[in-house]
Amino acid sequence: MGFPGTWMTESESVVYRVVPKCACSTIGQIMFYSDHGQFFDGDIHDSTKGLHKWAQEPSQPIIEKNVKSHKSYAFTCVRNPYTRILSSFFDKICGIQRNGKRYRGNLVPMLIQKYGIEVGGDDGKQEFDQIASFRRFLLFTRDTIRFKKPMEPDIHWSAMAGHISTFIVNGGRYDHVFFTEKFNDGMQVVLDNITAKHPVALKDIPRFNESEGHGPKRLHPVEAYFDDLSMHLMWEIYKRDFQLFKYDFDNPANKMPLSEVDLDEVHAKLGD
Repeated sequence: MGFPGTWMTESESVVYRVVPKCACSTIGQIMFYSDHGQFFDGDIHDSTKGLHKWAQEPSQPIIEKNVKSHKSYAFTCVRNPYTRILSSFFDKICGIQRNGKRYRGNLVPMLIQKYGIEVGGDDGKQEFDQIASFRRFLLFTRDTIRFKKPMEPDIHWSAMAGHISTFIVNGGRYDHVFFTEKFNDGMQVVLDNITAKHPVALKDIPRFNESEGHGPKRLHPVEAYFDDLSMHLMWEIYKRDFQLFKYDFDNPANKMPLSEVDLDEVHAKLGD
């Protein structure tokens, strides 16, 4: 199994387990900058040099050796499940991707046909009932996660606990798990615990939101998208995420965590 979704600086100053839709573009760019004194020109997910990634075969033994011996500071970042799934919907389902096409080819036409979802037309710019379509997408999300139908769950909407657990199960240990909603505070803890070749001033770092502008703007407050049934589905899919990462399930309007993450609890519950 190894360490899928794991990135590490070439200097081995720090190890990061990527969780999609949780500031991963910004974190990757900060890691790249801390080694090279400049940002990667383009989407950091497209880089093939300058950053060790598990997806790059030559990096695998280097990452594995580091993680198993806990040589470097290791961290990950989480996000409120309500805003994360909404972001996935507007970016991946309604949006045109950076290659100019729809995400995953025939996924959106299948969703339109089988679940009655609307996405704002061919360019994603026409008006549509965002709330009704999102709730239908949430039903599809539940079907992929619970029943693996009509497809396997996608990394952008599979539970954060699942991503984060692979690192632990295969022999890694986190030093820090922080919140997208308190990004600067959390990332500063990481920077304070590593020795970077190039110092990073977080207040000067741009936000590399690679998904912004892909899809239509969200027209309503977060809580408008979640009725009683939607919240029931959210609990069914993301119960562990709410519990482990201390987010407020009962109030979708509250995007902030209720308390800090308990690292010992995360390792105990995700290490099975």
